[in-house]
Amino acid sequence: MATTKLVMKLVYIFLILFTFTVSPAISTAPEDCNTASENPCINKAKALPLKIVAIVAILTTSLIGVITPLLSRSISFLRPDGNGFMIVKCFSSGIILGTGFMHVLPDSFEILSSKCLNDDPWHKFPFAGFVAMLSGLVTLAVDSITTSLYTGKNAVAPGPDEYTYGTDQEKVTHIGGHNHSHGHGVVLATKDDGQLLRYRVIAMVLELGILFHSVVIGLSLGTTNNACTLKGLILALCFHHLFEGMGLGGCILQADFTNLKKFLMAFFFAGTTPCGILLGIALSSIYRDNSQTALITIGLLNACSAGMLIYMALVDLLATEFMGSMLQGSIKLQIKCLAAALLGCAVMSVVAKWA
Repeated sequence: MATTKLVMKLVYIFLILFTFTVSPAISTAPEDCNTASENPCINKAKALPLKIVAIVAILTTSLIGVITPLLSRSISFLRPDGNGFMIVKCFSSGIILGTGFMHVLPDSFEILSSKCLNDDPWHKFPFAGFVAMLSGLVTLAVDSITTSLYTGKNAVAPGPDEYTYGTDQEKVTHIGGHNHSHGHGVVLATKDDGQLLRYRVIAMVLELGILFHSVVIGLSLGTTNNACTLKGLILALCFHHLFEGMGLGGCILQADFTNLKKFLMAFFFAGTTPCGILLGIALSSIYRDNSQTALITIGLLNACSAGMLIYMALVDLLATEFMGSMLQGSIKLQIKCLAAALLGCAVMSVVAKWA
């Protein structure tokens, strides 16, 4: 029940930010920034069929990416407690890290340094880096507070006959993370339960960060009429969503949600960008992507998303696994996982050439 409430709150926040993104972005662009008529590639009639192809292609690849890890229990090599799954998860984490550093954050810097924005203050202060930094700290706070609330609501106090001493005592930890050697009605939780709660928080916060970015991607692609760049952009975004979906799907799998919650999270991930494209198509006649309000909104939202993705990839995904008992017990596996993470970053670095 607590999980459902938190998901609904995150969706509600997302919808508010989505509305905030769209409504101011239809303001009029300055005349000296309106260069669309000078570009021969701007062709609305040719761009529309490509946008329809983009909706189908991105939806399909997103579903494949996010669902594949959820079906991995039937594949022995990819079982959640095996080395294969750990390597694939580190690769996917590298994808998410590369997305933040190589796609989202550079886009934010580029947008907020546009000549269409006033020199003061936008060209005199690195707002993109500043907002990304704050976003990382806010994500840390949300991560920590949400975990505390989850732990408090799901912990159970042991009854008189439920507390045991001896070797079983080591399996019980206090909510604050300290071993507790006496039982006087203190609220307790097992280590396994605490780890599961962490996985659930990580999965939902990660999805929220990805959805922010997906809104911007969909809206931008839906409003552009540059037929010359759409084909390469669609291909790059398909690869982007495929691997990003694998990373999110692995987190959802470890969180062990109910099948309904898994479906809802997969649906939101796969459907957000196509919905953004449809909305962009509908607004393409009045949307001005080089208006000051649109540039500021999209730029700051990208910076916010970058901070969240970078924090999640480094702290909640890679650092958690590399400092965990499984990788700490095997130098060889650490090297394999590090190589997988680097490969994920490399893939997104190459894709950044086109998207």
